[in-house]
Amino acid sequence: MSDTPKQKLAHLKALAERNPFEIFDPRLAESLTTILAGGTQPYAGMPTLLDAPHRESLEGLDIALIGVPFDLGVTNRPGARFGPRSVRAMERTPTFHHESHVLPFTAAEIADVGDVMLEKRYALDDAIAEIQAYYHRVIDAGVIPLTVGGDHSITYPILEAVGREKSVGLVHFDAHCDTAGDFGGSRFHHGGPFLNAALAGVLDPERTIQIGIRGSAEMIWRFSYDSGMTVIHIEELRDKGVPYVIEKIHEVVGDGPTYISFDVDGLDPTYAPGTGTPEVGGMTPIETAQMIRSLHDLNLVGGDVVEIAPQYDPTDNTAMVGSSMLFEILCVLCQSLERQKQAT
Repeated sequence: MSDTPKQKLAHLKALAERNPFEIFDPRLAESLTTILAGGTQPYAGMPTLLDAPHRESLEGLDIALIGVPFDLGVTNRPGARFGPRSVRAMERTPTFHHESHVLPFTAAEIADVGDVMLEKRYALDDAIAEIQAYYHRVIDAGVIPLTVGGDHSITYPILEAVGREKSVGLVHFDAHCDTAGDFGGSRFHHGGPFLNAALAGVLDPERTIQIGIRGSAEMIWRFSYDSGMTVIHIEELRDKGVPYVIEKIHEVVGDGPTYISFDVDGLDPTYAPGTGTPEVGGMTPIETAQMIRSLHDLNLVGGDVVEIAPQYDPTDNTAMVGSSMLFEILCVLCQSLERQKQAT
C-alpha cells in the first residue's frame, strides 16, 4: 500500500529536520554542527592558511601550517614570495573532506604559526640557513610541518631538518625534477633542492618518486636517473593512468618516513598560470588530488605547496588550486598521524 500525499510530506519534513551531517558519518555530526554554529564569516577576521587558528607557539601542536615568503632562488619569473599571503586570502576553504570524511581540525591540533621571518632575506645562502634553523625548532618541538612557499629552494632546508635523524622518502609532484647542480655560482636555487637534500644525506633517492615531469629542462635532470630516483613523465601518467602511478608511489616509498612536495607548475597552466616556470601539458587538479589522497597509509612526516606566484594570475585560480592541494595534504597528514599514534 503506497503512502498518501500527507504521509509523504511528513516523511520529507522529517528528513529535512535531520542533522545533514549524519548522512556522511554520525560520528562527525557533532563536530560539524559545532563548526557551523560558530557563526564565523569567511570574509571576516584575520586570514590564515586554511582558516586554521593562529598561534605564535608550537607548543601542543601536531601539525604547524607555516609560510615561507621567499623567492631568491628563482631562475625565471619572481613572485612566489607572495604565495603564502595569496593562499591565506582564499575564501571558502574546506573543513571536511567529502571523500575520506576527514575533519582535520578535530582530528589533530593544527594552527597557522605565521611566516618564517628572515633577517638576511637578500642573502640567498644565509636565508637558506635561517629557514633550516627555523625548521629544526619545529622538529625539536615534535611538530609536523606543512608549508606554503616560496620557491622550491625552500624545500631543501626543510628536508635537512625533517630528515636529520633518518633520511626520508619523497613524493614529488612537479613539471621539473629539481635535481640540477650550480646555477650562476649558487647551489641554492629552485632547480636543485632535491640534489642538495640527497647530497646532505637527508633524502633517500631510491625512495623518491617524481611525477608529472616534462619540458625542455629534461637535459639537466641526469642526477635523478643516476641516483636511482623514479621519474614519471606526464606521458607515462597519461598512458598508464592514475592507479598505475599510485601503485608505483607505494612501491617506491614503502613504509619509511616520507615527505610530500607539490609544485603548482606540475599542473597544466590552464589550471595554475600563476607560477614562475609554467610548462604546458601538465596534470589536472583531480588527477593530483587522487594521487595525494592515496598517500593516507604512508608514514608521512611533512609536506609543502610551493611556487605560487599570484601576480601572474588575475583570476586567483592558482592560489585557490594551491589551497585545495594544501588541504588534501593536510588531510592525509592527519590520517597518517592517527595511524602512527595507534601503532605506538
